[in-house]
Amino acid sequence: MNLLSRIAQKLRDFKHFSRRVWTLSAPYFRSEDKWKARGLLAAIVLLNLGAVYMLVLLNEWNRVFYDALQNKDAAVFWTQLARFTYLAFAFIIIAVYRFYLTQLLEVRWRAWMTAHYLERWLADHAFYKLELARFTGNGDANGTPDNPDQRIQEDINLFTTYSISLSMGLLNAVVTLVSFVGILWSLSGAFAFNFNGASYSIPGFMVWMAVLYCVAGSVITHYIGRPQIRLNFQQQQVEADFRHHMVRVREYSESIALDKGEAVERAQLDTRFAAVLTNYLKLIKKQKNLVWFTNFFGQAAVVFPFIVAAPRFFSGAIQLGELIQISSAFGRVQDSLSWLVDNYSSLAAWRATTDRLTSFEDNISAVAQQGRAQAASNLIANDAHPLAADTLAVSDLSLKLPTGATLLSGVSLQAGPGQSVLLKGPSGSGKSTLFRALAGIWPFATGRAQLPPDAMFIPQRPYFPDGSLRNALAYPQPAAQYDDAALKRALTDALLPQLASRLDDEDAWSQKLSGGEQQRLAIARVLLKKPRWIFADEATSALDEAAERNIYDKLLASVKTAKGSLVSIAHRPTVAAFHGTLWELEKLPEGAPALYRVRETPHDGLAQKA
Repeated sequence: MNLLSRIAQKLRDFKHFSRRVWTLSAPYFRSEDKWKARGLLAAIVLLNLGAVYMLVLLNEWNRVFYDALQNKDAAVFWTQLARFTYLAFAFIIIAVYRFYLTQLLEVRWRAWMTAHYLERWLADHAFYKLELARFTGNGDANGTPDNPDQRIQEDINLFTTYSISLSMGLLNAVVTLVSFVGILWSLSGAFAFNFNGASYSIPGFMVWMAVLYCVAGSVITHYIGRPQIRLNFQQQQVEADFRHHMVRVREYSESIALDKGEAVERAQLDTRFAAVLTNYLKLIKKQKNLVWFTNFFGQAAVVFPFIVAAPRFFSGAIQLGELIQISSAFGRVQDSLSWLVDNYSSLAAWRATTDRLTSFEDNISAVAQQGRAQAASNLIANDAHPLAADTLAVSDLSLKLPTGATLLSGVSLQAGPGQSVLLKGPSGSGKSTLFRALAGIWPFATGRAQLPPDAMFIPQRPYFPDGSLRNALAYPQPAAQYDDAALKRALTDALLPQLASRLDDEDAWSQKLSGGEQQRLAIARVLLKKPRWIFADEATSALDEAAERNIYDKLLASVKTAKGSLVSIAHRPTVAAFHGTLWELEKLPEGAPALYRVRETPHDGLAQKA
């Protein structure tokens, strides 16, 4: 690839990246908070312009003050000290409010973006579908959508902080350059020299030297610091993986302890932390190379203007005050032109953070688009159905696995009030997946379904939020909707009378309770809310037969009172006695359009029990 092609590609990459930054940034400044956001941004811009103006005044002050020192002019000296007092005081006020309003804009922008992405992440089961994509390898081009917690919590924070600080820094650099380049041009004079018998003069010589000095420094900085972009991206990823695995160890602490899996988990954590250290060492080596150059560049810039302007000073062409003013103006111009040199590490971190957020944005948008496509193509949903509204009805249902394999094809099922159904089949045949489809959360389903209103699902792994027991029991409704008597009665009916006095205890209930207690607490939640239809997925697998029988008696009584029904997934033959209809998943031979089919047969379990 020739030089022009590389430059063209760089420009296309920059244009593409700028569009991505705009896509992330613009929504906040167009949101319901737009006038406050724009007002804060305008105030920050004005304060930055005011700070540059103060630097111009201080630069002029340098000339007058140091000339007074050289001329031993006491009156001008004391006058300029007094002038410096109010200039410094004004600069301090501008600096304080520029910091305060910048921080205020950052935190408001972060709050809005966090709320925006939390809403989209939790809407339409996007958080669930992203996890499916992660574990099936259907992620975006930059990798699977890992660690959404980090992207929402950390990456948004870094993005808003870097976006404001870098953009205001660039604005300062441009305005400072425009303000001081004229001063430096007028002070530096022309550089005259003879070459090949002819005389030449370069006006504004110091300006050209500053430009040459900084352009060379920026180019070198880019080539030294470029690897940091990729390494910063990887660092955030491996840090998040390490943190995520520690969270999993905490969540499954009891299981790990019972299995004596500490050594394995330590090895897993050591492997992930080794990745953190390995990448970080690579990063700091690249940063070290950049620090070598930037410090050399900065130190040389201190004496460079004096070296260039010294001949004019010693010849008497300029006074000490003008020399100091030239040095100050050169420093401001050099700082402005060196903005890339001074901020390259921050730019690399910002680029990595932006890439991670835009990939997350792509995944969130893809999930939303998938949901719209499913709705448009009449994928599984609670569609209107010609049968009665309190009937479970499925027609022409097809389920696929994330790998693309067809699990079920063309299935039609129906169940009415009072008709308890047992869903049975070998492990891995898709029983839980069928429940997910009925609940409307499985994205790889087509067909039509009517789910009766007022239905609750009891999953294999129930979720309980950390906090008070009453909140865990009432979830996701507010606990205030239920009085203490109802909460205690539900716990007692679910064989958890020992917890009835602990409604206000706060704990991590998913870790505090045993597997059987968690199942009973999930059942207590159902008994508290009394839905008409209950879908139980291995809801009593951790209970003994006597407890299981007691629980199913309560569940059947509850749906009978509500004139609904119970649909269960279970392997135990004892559970079959509580159901009158059997839906059995049977494996089909090779070459069939699906892996399994559903065979419906009446079951006389209830009659036997009676």
